[in-house]
Amino acid sequence: MSKQSTRAGIELESFYGSGSAEQPGEFPFTRGRFAQTKAGGWQQRELSGEGDGRRSNEQIKYLLALGQNGIDIIGDGPTMSMFDADHPLLASSIGTQGVSLCCRQDYIDLFKDIPLDQVAVSSSVPSLVSLAGLLCAAKHYGFDPSTLRGSVLQMPLYGEDCTYANHLPVDLRVRLSLDCMEYCAVHMPKFHAYVEDTYFFSESGLDAVEETALGIIEIRHLTRKLIERGINVDAFAPRIAILVDCGMDFFEEVAKIRAIRRLFAKIMRDEFGAQDPRSQTVVVTSHTSGLSLTAQQPVNNIVRGTLQALSLVFGGAHAIEISTFDEAYRTPSKEGHLIGLRTQQIIEAESGVTRVVDPLGGSYFVEELTDAVEARVLARIEEIEKAGDPETLQQQGYFKKIFHTAMEANQLAVQKGDLSIIGVNAHLVDGEEDTMLKDIAETKIEPCKRQINRVADLKQTRDQAMANQSLTELARAVKDGKNLVPVVMACFEANVTVGEMSGTMRQATAQPYDPFGMIEPLIEVSA
Repeated sequence: MSKQSTRAGIELESFYGSGSAEQPGEFPFTRGRFAQTKAGGWQQRELSGEGDGRRSNEQIKYLLALGQNGIDIIGDGPTMSMFDADHPLLASSIGTQGVSLCCRQDYIDLFKDIPLDQVAVSSSVPSLVSLAGLLCAAKHYGFDPSTLRGSVLQMPLYGEDCTYANHLPVDLRVRLSLDCMEYCAVHMPKFHAYVEDTYFFSESGLDAVEETALGIIEIRHLTRKLIERGINVDAFAPRIAILVDCGMDFFEEVAKIRAIRRLFAKIMRDEFGAQDPRSQTVVVTSHTSGLSLTAQQPVNNIVRGTLQALSLVFGGAHAIEISTFDEAYRTPSKEGHLIGLRTQQIIEAESGVTRVVDPLGGSYFVEELTDAVEARVLARIEEIEKAGDPETLQQQGYFKKIFHTAMEANQLAVQKGDLSIIGVNAHLVDGEEDTMLKDIAETKIEPCKRQINRVADLKQTRDQAMANQSLTELARAVKDGKNLVPVVMACFEANVTVGEMSGTMRQATAQPYDPFGMIEPLIEVSA
């Protein structure tokens, strides 16, 4: 690789600090996974999802045409909670904060004319159905599963406490995550079946230390569980990634990413015996903070996203999404997506910050801050682990209390002015003067009634006997301990909906089919 240089022609080394003990691309990878900058920088993407699969497909194609080089799908509230669009309580929220994905056809519509063997597809939809839906679409369009790249998010211990509730017991949620990882380790070698999702931890008010500590605890827990299944750590650890939040404390976010790589490397090598260097190098991705966005003076959010993205680049993130300036109001607009993507492109192409690896490495401040973050994370992990087993703690409400306490503390800090936020508690302007980009930001997305009708029609026109049989097999597989990925794929192929699958899984674990008691089950299932 030829050397990079500044605009003035000053040649640059691949990295600096060659006399130091740790180099980029070397254990414990504090300074990055690679010794040289990667061609193409990082994966640049924006969250996609609005209305139904067809509308979101158009959105994906729009972003790819703008230069996006990865895809990330976000579901609407019902989809994230594994409910169908026609649930009586949810009609007002269908497709308003993401895409509604209820059945096989939704995934086929979503990925129409998308080169699934060429572009990585990540998803913030519940992992088991997201993976199965992607596989059904790939089969429909003739793509070999072994060629697929992308990821699904996992946080079975905490999901019910800090994000969308799917009303599944914690042991079943853990099992669904493990089934995804096990399946992909065998059938999808290029796919990241385990992306530890710590984003919503910070969005609940947790600081960088607590966000990282909870993420590491879950990684260790699920790794132990996979090893107990007889899977060698080197068979799945190279495909582990972590999705972190990125807030406004610029240097702390840089230090957090560096500390995460170091902690992961030591845990995988020293605790779990990983021999493959790839098993010790975690991929770090990020979505910039939605919590930091303000409805007041929304144009200020463009500056916030830029600073957060820059800190992620300095930290060595491998994929970045910028929360759009209008997310405090609505599902991201075209204008919001365009600004977010162009921000990344300008940073990469015009700023020169990607010319060397770990450009902040060796800074007295950054190095000591990295050490301090690592030390505090380890101390917090020890404190939590002394309290008990993670699954038991979740059932006892231990983590819910952590999230609630953090959110209350964050809100109080804003109210008292201890946490300064421009436009909210500092440098306020009159509401009538706060007009920049508000016309775009305040445009609301209407619920997707078309999707509600499509799901209802599907349930009336499908082969009901086949649907019932596939649900019977799903219930049996839940009770028998079979890997559920192929079983859920078979349900999709029989035109069973996600809500029907989740309800059946609840039944098979002695839970009510519908947590709201409004829908009768299709089949009788005894726990």
